Amino acid sequence: MSCSFLARQRAVPLLVASLLGLSACVVQAPPPAAQQAPAQAPTQAPPKVTHIRFALDWAIEGPSAPFLIALDRGYFAEEGLSVVIDRGTGSAGTVTKVASGAYEMGYADINSMIEFNVKNPDKALRAIAMVYNTAPMTVFTLKRNNINTPKDLEGKKIGAPAGDAGRRLFPLFAKATGIDPNKIEWVTMEPALREPTLAKGDVDAITAFYASGWFGLLRNNVPPEEIVAFMYKDHGLPLYGNAVMASPKFLAENEAAVKGFLRALTRGWQEAIANPEAAIEILKRREPLIDGEIELQRLKMVIANHFVTDEVRRNGFGAVDKERLQRAIDLVAEGFALPTKPSIDEVFTDQFLPPKEQRMVPSGV
Repeated sequence: MSCSFLARQRAVPLLVASLLGLSACVVQAPPPAAQQAPAQAPTQAPPKVTHIRFALDWAIEGPSAPFLIALDRGYFAEEGLSVVIDRGTGSAGTVTKVASGAYEMGYADINSMIEFNVKNPDKALRAIAMVYNTAPMTVFTLKRNNINTPKDLEGKKIGAPAGDAGRRLFPLFAKATGIDPNKIEWVTMEPALREPTLAKGDVDAITAFYASGWFGLLRNNVPPEEIVAFMYKDHGLPLYGNAVMASPKFLAENEAAVKGFLRALTRGWQEAIANPEAAIEILKRREPLIDGEIELQRLKMVIANHFVTDEVRRNGFGAVDKERLQRAIDLVAEGFALPTKPSIDEVFTDQFLPPKEQRMVPSGV
């Protein structure tokens, strides 16, 4: 009924007509805004971010490139990881830091880890990706010292830090090369003093990782033609080198995060191999005082000797040959006179690595 029609009905009392007119014309008002339930956007939990404190084995140098690339280019972040990377002071120290819980993951010599595990079974770690496919331990001397073969080291002074991996594994090298270890005099020193001490003639030889010792001597004005290097890998020792490691507890509780970490690291490793020059530019952003040319040469040396081997070309980044690893474990147990010998599965697992096809050496390298 319209308002105009009601208004024309003279027989209806004015009051009633007015009331009827009002009742017909009033449109129902909506409830006050306070009474309406506001539209709610569907709530979603923020994506989980796993924080990982990661310890390197040594200073940030050319060989650290795979880790720094993954961090700088956001590959860790893409995997839902917040990663902090700190330099180390030696493999033994890094193993201890990870085992103590100061760091969730680390990068250190697997042979040092094996020794630690046997002596500290309640804090044992597990390697999850092999980065140095060959051990970089090396004895360095100079031509002027007339040490032409490892056997010539008998009766000489060798300088090294107490926890240096090459020093710790020297008994294996001595056995493989016929050296009487009782005829070696060890001089303990800080890592930074190794190459300067050899260059000055205060010791006859030092133990160091190949790339570190080589460029350390060059920095101390030793001509390359004067350097003599006995690499453990070239004298019958099938040892592996540095690996990524963590505690079994962390691995069990963070499986997805660990797999993401290794996916990101694999990308960093592949890019470091494919373009070492770009990798060093990333390192320089983190460590502006490094000598870019030296670190580029160091990285290329590590790629050629440790990152890319025939085994890695077959099996991809991070994997091991189990038969070879078993021989290495046997040697380490013997060299360190360990009371027990761990199994392969206690030392290494490949369950967190990306599929093999994603871990191969870049084409053309």
